Formats: sequence, structure tokens, C-alpha cells
Amino acid sequence: MIGQRQFRSKILFVDDEKEMLSTVKGYLSQGGYGIRVTDYGPEALELAKKDHFDVIITDLNMPDLNGLELLKGVKKIQPDAEVIIITGYGTIETAVQALKFGGYDYLQKPVNLARLKLLIDRILEKKQLKEENLQLKHRLKGRYCYDDLIGLSPQMQHLYEIIDRINMDASTVLIQGESGTGKEVVAKVIHKNSDRKDGPFVSINCGALVEGLLETELFGHVKGAFTGAVRDKEGLMKVAEGGTIFLDEIAEMPRSLQVKLLRALQEKMIRPVGATRELKIDARVMAATNKDLDQALRKGKLRRDLYYRLNVVSIHLPPLRERKEDILPLVNHFIAKIGKAHPGKGVKNLSPEALRLLMEFDWPGNVRELENVVERAMVLGINDAIGVDDLPPEIRGKERTDAATGKNYNLRQNEISLIKRALVKTNGKKAEASRLLGINLSTLYRKIARYQIPDLHNANA
Repeated sequence: MIGQRQFRSKILFVDDEKEMLSTVKGYLSQGGYGIRVTDYGPEALELAKKDHFDVIITDLNMPDLNGLELLKGVKKIQPDAEVIIITGYGTIETAVQALKFGGYDYLQKPVNLARLKLLIDRILEKKQLKEENLQLKHRLKGRYCYDDLIGLSPQMQHLYEIIDRINMDASTVLIQGESGTGKEVVAKVIHKNSDRKDGPFVSINCGALVEGLLETELFGHVKGAFTGAVRDKEGLMKVAEGGTIFLDEIAEMPRSLQVKLLRALQEKMIRPVGATRELKIDARVMAATNKDLDQALRKGKLRRDLYYRLNVVSIHLPPLRERKEDILPLVNHFIAKIGKAHPGKGVKNLSPEALRLLMEFDWPGNVRELENVVERAMVLGINDAIGVDDLPPEIRGKERTDAATGKNYNLRQNEISLIKRALVKTNGKKAEASRLLGINLSTLYRKIARYQIPDLHNANA
């Protein structure tokens, strides 16, 4: 088990004695371990910010940044990295101090290489067992869900496996899918299960802001950079330090900013608007789009070099119409979720007739639309199960008669009924009722006038 893990291991060795660096690097490299070395403490700290290491071995006494200082700095960046301290002045006090700050163990000089290898093997075996247990837990769940991702379909099972593989990777991720499929949910799940989970998750819609505003939001600006810049502003790529930044609708970003973003991804540096100096950044980048990227590339809306840089790991989210076996699990999830937000609602399930209609619908708005339908049905419904009457007209059909029940599904009559129920639920507050119905307030007023819907006390009658 350990033999296989060694070839994937990443070890950093820090010592100001070049002969010691050469000896340890040669010994561990021959054993199949992946190892990097440096003789400068501050450089080791920078390497730890840019790359993930399983084990960091550092000398205690070094100029500029000693081993204990490096240990404390590393634990802030990579809490799961194990640090072994090497000292020529091995005392109990030194050992206790190193362990107090999170050190795994310490060795005295001259270093016993066999003992060092044994410590490394123990660390790597522990890490591998932890990873295997995590993967086993996910499999034992039956893959009904992965945090906030819900689905039993083969497409979702494949997605869960991809997330498992990239959790501890810092690679950029490009998520593609139609609007409402849950691209940001996927990004949040990846972040939550990564080694950056304790860092911030920052999201921005690249298509929602004009070019100048988008640039300052991403990269920040300095005081006086333009009219209205009365103070320095930190960009979101810096705010996301140690965590993840999610760039939604990346294909809508202006080409001039795409150049600047590409450089930020390659160099891990940004320059705020109006600044003369660049800033280092350490944020994992995930991007998403609902556009046809082949078409965007052909039309020149998206730079190919940026596309290749973002598309290190590619995820495609299928539309809901292609995984209808997930509709019932999603509905049950939304009933439980919305029930917590509306504790007075007694809705617990879905009628077979309503489920049949949900399965027949094509869901142009995907999972987001399904959640909205369930929420409206729960808020406006009066029974303990969501029935056909609780579904919007576009799902029931414009005009439908159920021969078994004799119920009338006339669009006009049901629209009047829904508006009345919304007004009753909101005590006549038309702004709240319009939100429940998913229409503009002005539209609600027009419909009330057209259908001559009475005031609340009459609607209750």
C-alpha cells in the first residue's frame, strides 16, 4: 500500500546546509518519494502557499525564518500537512515546543535516514487510510447525495466520482451546463470537500457587471484610481485568499479582462486598477458558463488560451430532462429543506398524479425551476401532500380534465384561484403575493383588475 502511495507523495525538505539537502534528497528520491528542497525558510513558506505537501521536513536553526516559525506558518496554510523538525540541539523543551505548534515529531542531527523514512511512511499511510475511508463513506451512502447535490442517476454518480478525485487538487475547474442545473452548487461542494474548505468561497457573475466595474471587483483598485475611488478596495481574487473564487458566466467576460485574468492564473499575481505594484494571490479558480463554448471560441468571445487554462478539469452538468429519475429525490429534498424554512407547513410528500406530471414536464429551468415549483406548492397548498391542483398551469397543461376526479383544469379559473390563495396567504400584501406567484407586481395588479378579484376579506369568504 505504501509503495504505491510514495510515488504520489509530495515532500518538502528545508535546511540551510546544502550537503544535508543533497543527502536527504538523494536518499528519498531513490526510495520513490516525490521531494522538493530549499535552503531558505521564506521560500519554503511561499512554496507551501502554491503547492500542497504531505510532509514538510525542516531544520530548526536557520537564518531569516527558523523551523518553529516555518511550522506555525505552514499550519496556517496547510493544516493537514505534517511537519518533522530536525535539530542539532535536541532537548525535551525543543521537542515539546515543536509538538505544541502542531509538529509531528522531531529528529536530532546527525539524521538517521532510516528513522526519517519510517516517520514519513507512517504519515503517508495515515493519510492514505484517511482518503480511503472518506471514499468508502461516500460509497456506503448509496450516492443518493453528495452534500447539497442530489441524485441517483448515472450522470450524478459520475459527477460524484469526479469530485472525489479532484477534492485535494488545486487545479482550475470549468463547469458547463444550462441555467438552473446547479453549477454554483457543484463549485461549493468541491470547495467544501477540499483542503481549502476553511478558506472563503467567493462568487461573482462576470456577465452581470459592466467592464470597468467588473475589473475593480475582481482585481481591486487604489485610492484615486478614478473618480469616486475614495479609498483602496481589495479585489475578490484577493478576498478569496486561501479559498476559492467562482467565476460564473465566464464567457460573458470582456476580452480585455480575459487577458488580465489569464495572467493572474498563470503568474498568481494581480495588479489593482491604478496600482504600480502587483499583489500575490492564492485562490483556487472555478469557472462556469451556460453558453456553447465551441461557438464562443469560434466567434472570438472567449480567448482560446484562457479556455485551455480554465479547462484543466471539465465538468458537464446534464439538464434535468435527461435525468428524470432524480426528480423524486430532488422533490423530497426540497420538501424537507423548505419545511424547515416554513415550519407551519404540513406537506410531507407528493401525490402520484402530481409526480406523473412532474416527470412528463421538460423543465427548461432545470433544478432551480423544480425547487421554485415545490416551494410555491408548499406555501400555497392546503393539504399534507402536493397534488395536481398545487402545480402551476404550465405543468398541468393549459386545459386539462381529469375524468377520474371530474376536476376542471381550466387555465383562467386556476389562475384566479392561485391569485386568491396567494393573497390569503400573505394577508392581502400584493408585493409578497407577486413573489410567491413568480410574477411582477404590475402583472399581479393587471390580473386582479382583469379578473375582478375582490379584496382580501372577500377572497377569504
